[in-house]
Order: sequence, then C-alpha cells, then structure tokens
Amino acid sequence: MNQPDEPTEQTSIEQPDAWDQLEQIVAAGDPDAAHTFLKELPPGEDARIMAQLSETEQHEFIALLDDENAARLMESLPELQAGQLLSTLSAEQAAHIFDEMNSDEQVDLLDQLTDAQSEAILEEMDPEEAENVRFLSKYSRLCAGGLMITELLSFQETETVDDVVSDLRKNAEKYAEYNVQYIYVINADLQLVGVLRLRDLLMAPPGRKLSKMMIANPHSFPDMTPLQDLLHFFDAHPLFGLPVVDENKVLVGVVRREDVEAASEELAGKTFLRFAGIMGGEELRSLPLKTRSARRLSWLSINILLNIVAASIIAMYEETLESVIALAVFLPIVSDMSGCSGNQAIAVSTRELVLGVIRPSDWLHVFRKEFGLGIVNGLALGILLGGVAYIWKGNPYLGLVIGGALALNTLMAVCLGALIPLLLKGFKLDPALASGPILTTLTDMCGFFLVLSFAQALLPWLI
Repeated sequence: MNQPDEPTEQTSIEQPDAWDQLEQIVAAGDPDAAHTFLKELPPGEDARIMAQLSETEQHEFIALLDDENAARLMESLPELQAGQLLSTLSAEQAAHIFDEMNSDEQVDLLDQLTDAQSEAILEEMDPEEAENVRFLSKYSRLCAGGLMITELLSFQETETVDDVVSDLRKNAEKYAEYNVQYIYVINADLQLVGVLRLRDLLMAPPGRKLSKMMIANPHSFPDMTPLQDLLHFFDAHPLFGLPVVDENKVLVGVVRREDVEAASEELAGKTFLRFAGIMGGEELRSLPLKTRSARRLSWLSINILLNIVAASIIAMYEETLESVIALAVFLPIVSDMSGCSGNQAIAVSTRELVLGVIRPSDWLHVFRKEFGLGIVNGLALGILLGGVAYIWKGNPYLGLVIGGALALNTLMAVCLGALIPLLLKGFKLDPALASGPILTTLTDMCGFFLVLSFAQALLPWLI
C-alpha cells in the first residue's frame, strides 16, 4: 500500500546529491564521470541541474564533454539557457559543438547570441555548413523555412537503385545522423519531382531508375508557409514530415511534425509571458539580475503612469465619494470584473490572430460577435453585483448605480478587449504585450467614471 510513495521520497533525497555529485565532477575535472553522469540523468532533469550551477561551473562542465555530448546537452536545454551557456564558450569550441547539431538547432541557438558572437562562430565552422546556416537564418522562425532541417537525402531522377544504395554505403557514417525515412527525387534543376520510401528502394531491382518507382508530385510546403498552416496540415495528416520548396520549386529542406509542434508550444509560452508583462516574451532565473529586472520594470513602470491616469478620475469626484463612502467598496470590484471580461476577449482575439482565423481588417465582424456577448454578460454581472449592493445597504438606487456601471463597463471592456489586439496588430505592434495595460487603464477609468458620475446624478437618493 505504501509502495507508490517510495519513488517520491527517493527523488527528494537523490536530487541534492545529484547537484553535489555534479559539483564534485566539475571540481575533479573528470571527463568520464561527466559523460556517465549525463547519460544516467533522468529525462528532463538536465535543464534543472544545469541551472543550479554557477556560470563558471557550467562552462567547466561543458569543457569536460566531447562535442557530441555537449551538442545533445545544448539541444535539451531551453534555447535561452543554451544560448546563455553558449555565449561563455570560445568561438572555436562553440563551432565544434555546432557541427554535431541539426541545422534548425544551429539557427535557433544563433538567434540567442549577438551578431558579433554569431559571426565569430560561423567563421570557425566549415564554410559550406556556415553558408547553409546563413541561408536558413534569412527565414522567420514562424514559417516552414525557419523550422525545416536541411539534413535529407536527395537524388537525381535519372539515377538507379544501385546508384543510391552505393551512395548510402559510401556515406553511411554521415547519413547515420539523419532521420531517414524517405528519399527525395529531384530533376536536373534541383526541383522536387518525387518521393520514395527507403524500404521500397531497398527491395527494388538494382537497375531500376528512381523516376520509374517514385511517388510523383508529392505534397510539399512552400518555404514561406506560416506556422498556423503547418499546424493545420499536420493535424489533418498523420505524417512525420514534409519536403519544403522555394518559389522555384527547388527542394530546400524538410519540416518535421515534432518541430512544428515544439514551435507552437514555444510561441504559446512566450505569448503567456508577454501577457504577464515580461518584455521579450521569455525569462529564466538563470539570467543576470540586471537583465531580469529591466525586462520586468520596463512594463511595470509604464503601468504606474497608466494607473495614475485612472486614479485621477477618483480625484475629480472626491466629494461624491465622501458623501457615499459605500462606493469605495464597489469601485475596485467594478473595474476588476470588467477587466477580467476584457482580458478574456483579448485572449480570444490574440489566439485567433496567431491561428490566422482573423485579421485586423475583420474588426467589424469581431465587434458584432463581442457586442452581443458583452450585453448578455454585462446584464448578468450587473444584476448580480447590483443585487448585492441593494441587499447590503437596503438602497435600490445604490444597486442601480453599481449594477448599471458594471453592465456598461463590461460591455465596453469586452468590445475594446476584442478590438485592441487587432488595432495593435495592424500597426505592427505586439498584441500580447500591449493589450493588457491599455485595457486595464481604460476599464479602470471608465469604471470609476461610470460609478461616480451615476452616483453624483442620484446623490439625493443615495445619502
């Protein structure tokens, strides 16, 4: 009966020992122990373990690993953490580690470095591979070109089965690092014309040409296909990957389902952090204190100014508030409830923008949808809170003031919450980061104004 509890207890005991063990390995400078430790580490624990080490200890641990193991460790860490660790290495050491990575991982990590650091690493890499990385770097990370890998097998349509098998044997060591399931067939202009399963190739007669056995005109993604379209495709088709072609139909890479799903999860995580006011959409506590503080304060300092503007509304109705002190209890409730309703609308609009369901030009359609919802939810919340105010003070006019203000403010918040992301997107601004502060200020101002102006109009019946 007590058996399920044992692993939890054991893990809590072993975890500090793992940190101590790693520090001892680093202090001893033992490469064999470092490799063994990394191999035996439970999945998902490497990022947490590395985060406990100082920057110097991280650098020393990486130095104990061979290039292949260092590359696997880098790929398992969050990009921000891996980039931070990579920046402490020499360009030559980083280039050796890069040689063991897939092309898409190389580009993602270079994005975490300064231009000078990236160029220094590229200068140390093999010229052909460095040129490939530069080619991939021109793509946005949210399109097929930015997510694809270039490690693939392609052969001319005029080649035979025997030609391909001979090449596979000759380059077996190189191809061993590829995730090979398909062979892509190209013409003399390097354009994709067909695809062939590896098992079908191995079972075919040696002299048969690829053009006679390939699946002609296969599905492919244009290199500028956006992330949301990739997601929709893989949701509807149980494929591991698909070839990517440029505007001239030239085969340039392969985009894998796992990379598309990972990019979607990463984008969702960054969007969540931007909603919370983290500038840049990403933060780890392993970052320097100065960087973390700047990312948070840049948003919080703006919020101070916006809240001062909202609070100025209260100052305008100071006498009304002094006459009916009960209003002070409901002011934050009205503004907060309206803000919650508006933030729901922001979340839906931001999500639909990411998915490509709506565009800034669809503002009228969005407004119509949210206006009806705002009326229904506004009336429901207004009646509920107004009823509470009436029961508490026994004054129906207080209930009318509070309920009416909340109903109207909710309607306004829902409509604005739906439209602000579209407006910001139209001006090439980040909806996730800027929508929240703007809406909060507006709902506070309008909520305070509605409550206090209604109260001032009905003041004789409230006193």
